[in-house]
Amino acid sequence: MNEFIVSARKYRPSTFISVIGQQSITATLKNAIKNNQMAHAYLFCGPRGVGKTTCARIFAKTINCQNITADHEPCNECESCKAFNENRSYNIHELDAASNNSVDDIRTLIDQVRIPPQLGHYSVYIIDEVHMLSSSAFNAFLKTLEEPPKHAIFILATTEKHKILPTILSRCQIFDFNRIKIADISDHLLYVAKSEFVEIEEAGVNIIAHKADGAMRDALSIFDQIVSFSGKKVTYQDVISNLNVLDYDYYFKLTDNFLVNEIPEVLTTFNEILDNGFDGHHFITGLSSHFRDLLVCKDVSTIKLLEVGGEIQEKYKVQAVKCEHDFLLNGLELATQCDLNYKTSQNKRLLVELTLIKISQITQKKK
Repeated sequence: MNEFIVSARKYRPSTFISVIGQQSITATLKNAIKNNQMAHAYLFCGPRGVGKTTCARIFAKTINCQNITADHEPCNECESCKAFNENRSYNIHELDAASNNSVDDIRTLIDQVRIPPQLGHYSVYIIDEVHMLSSSAFNAFLKTLEEPPKHAIFILATTEKHKILPTILSRCQIFDFNRIKIADISDHLLYVAKSEFVEIEEAGVNIIAHKADGAMRDALSIFDQIVSFSGKKVTYQDVISNLNVLDYDYYFKLTDNFLVNEIPEVLTTFNEILDNGFDGHHFITGLSSHFRDLLVCKDVSTIKLLEVGGEIQEKYKVQAVKCEHDFLLNGLELATQCDLNYKTSQNKRLLVELTLIKISQITQKKK
């Protein structure tokens, strides 16, 4: 039986060009290598799962590669690259600051920094979750961070930049990693699915990308979970069932009912949503998003802001034609007000039902 490797590890980028959604950062790092203008300390900031540690490892591998390619990527064939790929390189040292955050831990690291690398030119020290270091540990680290040996490069990674001392920030080159775009996550998931011989509907991929909230690692973890649930053929219905996501069809159906003032049908549909185990707050925020998506479809120049797959995008375009601007703006205002009042309401179901009735009466007032 073959050992299972989670997709986030199996498809982890090994070259700069394979990093998803951080082109400006990878280009800057490659140019630094090309021009031999590498700093001695870097700070990689950004949300979880966007490639901070991955970029740090690729950078460490590239600067020690014995045969860097013409476009300044690691060759993955020399002894140094092979050692990195097989996790046996002595040139890369990773420290988890969450569990090694004392002064003694940093002093041990400082003693280690003095030893030059046996193979390659640089020793790279990656300190993850660096904001977890204690104040005394930060202070013990300052002098070494400012004037390290020529062979040492520090890469600090954090999800909470605001917790890091200004004295540390001033000694580092700072790179801010972005959340990865939904389109980029979707494209990568389709590539992974094809590589794993998994058939998955595009609408399902789009739901996973939305649920990941800009984190590629989260997207790949969700993908693995759904493949375990569904097997090698994954439908849109499988995805929304497994992730407990409300089907787009409910919102399209409700909007059609709003436009013809079908209050009984609207309340029945909402009751069905509650019976399926969905929370009223989750529903009302989804309705706000639906009205927003219909609004951006009203103008050709803003359709690109709609982050859904092809088939569902067509549904949005068709329904947007039926809806007037005033209806969508008033509906969005009512849904947003309901969202704001939801937590403090004593009768949450009644609050949502009253909001749905008011939205249903928007077009009625014009008659």
